[in-house]
This record gives sequence, structure tokens and C-alpha cells, in this order.
Amino acid sequence: PASAAANLRPGAEQKVVFITARVHPGETPSSFVCQGIIDFLVSQHPIAKVLRDHLVFKIAPMLNPDGVYLGNYRCSLMGFDLNRHWANPSPWAHPTLHGVKQLIIEMYNNPKINLEFYIDIHAHSTMMNGFMYGNIFEDEERFQRQAVFPKLLCQNAEDFSYSSTSFNRDAVKAGTGRRFLGGLLNDTSYCYTLEVSFYSYILGGPTSAVPYTEEAYMKLGRNVARTFLDYYRLNSLVERPLAPAPKTR
Repeated sequence: PASAAANLRPGAEQKVVFITARVHPGETPSSFVCQGIIDFLVSQHPIAKVLRDHLVFKIAPMLNPDGVYLGNYRCSLMGFDLNRHWANPSPWAHPTLHGVKQLIIEMYNNPKINLEFYIDIHAHSTMMNGFMYGNIFEDEERFQRQAVFPKLLCQNAEDFSYSSTSFNRDAVKAGTGRRFLGGLLNDTSYCYTLEVSFYSYILGGPTSAVPYTEEAYMKLGRNVARTFLDYYRLNSLVERPLAPAPKTR
């Protein structure tokens, strides 16, 4: 369409944010967070419009649909914990991972596409708040840059905890999306697991736990989306009309 954003025109360079959720079927809060991201990005909110004009969001909201359908807690129909098979997913045994990984590699190999973020959304059964896992790099400067997005998110979301955010290379997590793609993509890409508590978040003192609601999970999703505005410093582009704009013909 004539009104398509410049970044969607054929041949345009694209900054891509890739988001996945619900690889573990029992982690239902991840779907509400993802829903919050999607609802915000397709809304008429002025921030959402600026984000759509500057970034391309690709979202796979449910990586384990058969496990979700069956009511499994962690595994797929065939009994696989899909989040341990990113290194070599089989098109037969892990079809969703295989498809998403092929798409990511295709984008990575396309000189017109910069895959800037990969965020995989999970829920955590013992920790409070929202927090992130990131990767460890030898390069100190890259390590510092990786901390920027969670620090900004912490400023935007009262339930997000930077102090619970950690960077690791635990061998058990080697087959996860964050770890595998962190090794595959180049040093301008940031890969995170976004975790959110099944139960509650803490405001102020240690005794003031606030139970999460579906709406609170979706609000965290909206705040994740808004944080890209700060990350790319696009605030000046958001229109803030003081009075209703006159209707034009």
C-alpha cells in the first residue's frame, strides 16, 4: 500500500526485533506478556506508530502449540524440552524451532536486514518480578552494551528487576534460544530470555508482594515494547499534540 512505512518498502534496510514465547507450555504468563507486546505494537498509540516506522517486529507467540494443546508443563507432544534443541533442531521432531531458526538464519544472511534483538519470553516458578537472562562475552564493551536494554526496561516497568537480571553461560542452558543465537549472531545483536514470575512482584519493601494479574503481565509486555523507543532514542519523534489535531480532508 502507498501508506506503507519506509522500512517495509522492497529493498529497504530493516532493523528487526524477533520475539518468541511459550516454548514451555506450562508458562502461561509468557503468553500474556507477549499479548501485551502485540496489542501495543498494533495500536494507534503514537509510540507504537513510531516503532512501526523504524523497526520490524517478528513475533512467534507460541513455539510449542502441541504441548500447550495437550496441557503439558514443559515438553512437546513427543516429550522434548524444545528449549534445549536450538543447536540442531530436527524438522520432524522440533518443527517449530526448525522453522524459526531457518527464518533467523535467513535474516542473518541478508545484508539488508540487521537482526538487532532476540527476546524469548518465559515464566519463572520461584523468583519474583520480571527479569532477564543475558549472555557472557569476553569483550567487556559488548557486555556493557548488552546491559543497556534491561536497565532501560527497569526504568519503565515497576515490576522489572535489574538486580535479578543475570548474565551466564551455564552449560545446562547451552541449547536455549538465547544462548545458541547469542553465539550465532554478531556483536550488534542482543539475545535475552525475559522471565516473569508466576506469582508476584515486589514494590518497595520485601513484604509488599503484589500478585500478578493477566493485565499486569500485559502491561509488562507494553513496557517492553515502549523500551525500544528509549533504546533507539526515538522519543523526539513521538507527536505530543497539546490540542486535538484539526481534521483534514
